[in-house]
Amino acid sequence: MAQPANTFDSYDAVGIREDLSDIIYDVSPEETPLFTALAKTKATNVKHEWQTDSLRSSGANAHIEGDDTAATARSATTRLDNQTQIFKDAVIIPDTDEGLSKAGRAKEMAYQILKIAKEQKLDIEKALFANNAKVAGNATTARELAGLPTWLISNTLFGANQGADATGDGSDARTDETSTLIAFSQARFDTVMQSTWQSGGKPDTVFLSSFQMNKALAFAGNNNARAEATAGKVESFISVYVTPWGTVSFVPTRENRSRDVFIIEKDKWAVAVLRPTKNVELAKTGDSEKRHVVTELTLVSRNEAANGGIFDNTIT
Repeated sequence: MAQPANTFDSYDAVGIREDLSDIIYDVSPEETPLFTALAKTKATNVKHEWQTDSLRSSGANAHIEGDDTAATARSATTRLDNQTQIFKDAVIIPDTDEGLSKAGRAKEMAYQILKIAKEQKLDIEKALFANNAKVAGNATTARELAGLPTWLISNTLFGANQGADATGDGSDARTDETSTLIAFSQARFDTVMQSTWQSGGKPDTVFLSSFQMNKALAFAGNNNARAEATAGKVESFISVYVTPWGTVSFVPTRENRSRDVFIIEKDKWAVAVLRPTKNVELAKTGDSEKRHVVTELTLVSRNEAANGGIFDNTIT
């Protein structure tokens, strides 16, 4: 069959809207399990300080009736600090652009700000996991927070050659093993779990890469999957491992180095926030709208001895 003469069909039409979906499918990962899990406290200075303390070791404690009481030696608290780090991203949208009809979003600026907020959260997660010493900063150098690896010294395993713990106060980074990495194993994991328990810790979460997660799933013993359901829908899926020294959940992460495995008691860490994430409109200097998203915060190590680290693991 053929069209009748002079039929005006879609091939002749001009101005037909493109068949572009109004949904933008964002496949980028945005999960930040460490940042999300840690308590949020308030920082009031760019150098955030706190104190830690510990109980004395147990010992014989028996006394004679009526004996005069003598004071025992007491230890002072330890004063620690970390620097707040500024996370900032900006976007400039020409005024003309805001008047255009866009597929998938009503306003370009709103869409970009939401995207930036997600990206910045990932940057924060990466900084918390980073083997990075704190930097005080000055007029030409940005402040940087000390990441998780720099605090862990009490319950750690690392390479036998170059690998070494940091000082433990955030002032320097760990020394990575460069010659002989060691495969992550159940034996290494159990060793650090036991050491952490003996130090008084009650670890509850293990943060590790997908590569190391696959190894953990092969651990023998009380290792199982747990799903939590709400209204018939699975909300989360994690691996749980039961040991004589506590039960921990394995949480795979994308932003930490694959060579590092962290055994964490979440209550012994916090994120101190000086400036919560804020969308700020900047001064108008031309035919465009300028905004930036800014966050300022730091990591707090409340008691590193309640945690553990398995470092210098093979990654392939």
